Amino acid sequence: MVFRSDKKTDLMNKSTEPVNTGKINSIMEGTSIEGEIRSDSNLRIDGKVKGTIHARGKNRLIVGQTGVIEGEVHCQSSDIEGTVSGKITCQDLLSLKATAKIQCDIHTKQLAIEPGAVFTGNCSMGGGVVKEMDPVRLRTGGEERGGDDDARSRSQANR
Repeated sequence: MVFRSDKKTDLMNKSTEPVNTGKINSIMEGTSIEGEIRSDSNLRIDGKVKGTIHARGKNRLIVGQTGVIEGEVHCQSSDIEGTVSGKITCQDLLSLKATAKIQCDIHTKQLAIEPGAVFTGNCSMGGGVVKEMDPVRLRTGGEERGGDDDARSRSQANR
C-alpha cells in the first residue's frame, strides 16, 4: 500500500485568511529592520523599522516608547507611544499616546490623541479628506460677521 500527498493541492486548499491567535510578534529595542513586514498576529515594535508594515486582519500594531517607524503603516488598529514618520493607514482606531511623536499623513476611521502627543501632518477620517471650507457668515442683530471684507462691503452696499 502506498500513501501519497499531493503537496500542490494541499497548499492550494489552505486558508489564506489571517488568524489571530492572541500571540504577539515583537521587534525588540536594539533591533533594526529594513524592508517589508507582514504580520497575521499582533505586532509590537520597540526597535526600529524602515520600510512598510502590514498588520493584517483584526490585529493590533503597538509601537512602544522606544519604537521608531520610517515608512508606511497599514493596520486595523494601532496604539502608538513611539515615533512614526511617513504614512499611516488605519482601518479602525488609531490611538496616539502621550509620548507619541508623529510626522506623517494619517488616514483612519477614528483618531484618539492624548495630551502630550505631537502630531505634524495631515489627517483624513472616514470617507475622505476634508477640503477647505468657505468662510462662514453669521448674522446677529441685522449685522453680518465673518467672511472676507468684500462680502461685508457687498452686504452693506445692498442695504
